[in-house]
Amino acid sequence: MGITPELSEHIRRELAKTVVGQKEVIDQLLIGLLTRGHLLLEGVPGIAKTLLIKSLARVLRLEFRRIQCTPDLMPSDAIGTSTYNLATGAWAFRRGPIFTDLLLVDEINRTPPKTQAAFLEAMEERQVSADGSTYALSPFFAVFATQNPIEFEGTYPLPEAELDRFLMKVVMGYPSPEEELAVLQRYHGGFDAHRLDEVGIEPVADRNLIEQARAEVQKVAVQDQVLRYIGTIAQRSRTWPALALGASPRAAVALLLAAKALAAIRGRDFVTPDEVKDVTKPVLRHRLLLKSEAELEGLSPDHIMEAILAGVEVPR
Repeated sequence: MGITPELSEHIRRELAKTVVGQKEVIDQLLIGLLTRGHLLLEGVPGIAKTLLIKSLARVLRLEFRRIQCTPDLMPSDAIGTSTYNLATGAWAFRRGPIFTDLLLVDEINRTPPKTQAAFLEAMEERQVSADGSTYALSPFFAVFATQNPIEFEGTYPLPEAELDRFLMKVVMGYPSPEEELAVLQRYHGGFDAHRLDEVGIEPVADRNLIEQARAEVQKVAVQDQVLRYIGTIAQRSRTWPALALGASPRAAVALLLAAKALAAIRGRDFVTPDEVKDVTKPVLRHRLLLKSEAELEGLSPDHIMEAILAGVEVPR
């Protein structure tokens, strides 16, 4: 189907020059790119979250900037602020790091709610407001926010309203023994993650090509029975006994868009139930709120989704 599978394979090949493995994670990053979605990346420190996003920006010829979140980070530190120019006698808006294409918000749960809320308008409207004026963001603006699942001291949990703005929650795990050996061999041979210019990453896309791929995703066909399948998954989550909060209508739309993008990446011009199943966990895991007794039993959103999928009839 068109350029999308070829483009996706080229991106994977170039990213393999810096990151070993993580094929499923890379596919989820591609889904976010093709659907204009924002992604929440969760994983322990040291598994190449930052390196992966920096490399993706290079492959796509997109601008990359990073915000390191701390408890004293203010909204103006991200958005920007107005300064007075003594020479001209006028106020001028000085743009912050949010004015970019790919924005890495590192450890987003370490910044207080007021600053977390500053990202909401940018993520939903792709614009920011400051001092009574509105400023448009890049059409390729995407937030890749990371959080550490281990450390909770000095953190501020993201509210449900902000979590719902993320298309997917991508969980990055440890590499396999073979992949870790490949990482060690690569560094032993002189690889340096801080010197990407020496790696030889070749950009494989420009903005026009990305827009063409996005247009192809829009054209992916979805039959009514697959739409009903998506709707039933969302509706079952709202009445599931172990859940205090199920999937919103926005979550159902995200499930549809992600499934269409995955179908396009796989070279199909129609969505099958397999695509829906494969994106259900990353799309819904951060949107489902477990009841306290379910958490005490050791259940997780992924466990709940497996049960929901097992109980929903798959269309033929």
